[in-house]
Amino acid sequence: MEKALASNLLQLASAYGAATSLSDSTIGRLCAADGRFFSRIRDGATFTVKKYDEVIAWFSRQWPEGAEWPADVPRPVIIPEAAE
Repeated sequence: MEKALASNLLQLASAYGAATSLSDSTIGRLCAADGRFFSRIRDGATFTVKKYDEVIAWFSRQWPEGAEWPADVPRPVIIPEAAE
């Protein structure tokens, strides 16, 4: 399962980078506060489910207009925060 989740994150980073011309390190800093986040995943590093959820939610909220979300990566439904 972890390999599938890692694959999802790497696919999103690749597609997002292609759509925005941002590097993996910049995307990692933006979505995970870690410029080496994606290179570590490629090297086999693990991550928590919480971090996965945070990163995939970030991608969903920040996804570029007109860019196609990878078809085999489930996209989370982001519920807007309630106005106070």
